[in-house]
Amino acid sequence: MTESERIARAYRSRSAGVASRWDLANAGNRAILAERRNLVRRVLDDQGWLPLGERRLLDVGAGGGAELAWFTELGAVEANLAGIDLLPERVESARRRFPAIDFQVGNAERLPFPDASFDILVAYTLFSSILDGAMARAVAAEMTRVMKPGGGLLWYDFRYDSPSNHDVRGVPASRVRDLFPTLRGGFVRLTLLPPLARRLGPLTGIGYRALSTLTFLRSHLLALLVKPA
Repeated sequence: MTESERIARAYRSRSAGVASRWDLANAGNRAILAERRNLVRRVLDDQGWLPLGERRLLDVGAGGGAELAWFTELGAVEANLAGIDLLPERVESARRRFPAIDFQVGNAERLPFPDASFDILVAYTLFSSILDGAMARAVAAEMTRVMKPGGGLLWYDFRYDSPSNHDVRGVPASRVRDLFPTLRGGFVRLTLLPPLARRLGPLTGIGYRALSTLTFLRSHLLALLVKPA
């Protein structure tokens, strides 16, 4: 079994459980999403990239497309958005929901785009699913290739291993820098440990903020890493 086949099998085997765990009916999940989107807005604004306007975005591992489509709220034009995913069924779902966005089935080790095609590459919980080092390096190299000089990588992923899911592995900042040695930028720790956040119930508003002051409870890293012009 190749690494891409292993990843596809793992996603399919846990798809129903993932959808249930991340149901936005849960206040903790809503808090996680709001925190991340607020921070993404802030780092893009700090870079002077808002509104996104004519900037082109590629979401690698786009899933059902909702996160890519959200960038229209930051001024992106749907015609300038593209997503790629291993699983045909996820791509079909994304196309149905967001027909004006270009979604393609493919392996990110061979991105079907010319050099310097995109201003922003999006990698949300992508590399934590790639356990094979050679594949991770190949995907990172392809993402760097299609990124325009002066463009950036918007990164969000686990920094810890998951004790309940051996198909993923935490990615510390040092590993991100190894994968993308030419990109520059800092990391922010965020996202209260999801199993904890989901249990806060009616205390989510105050509890999420209070517990997030403990940095060891922040399970993810977010960064905007910029390619030199």
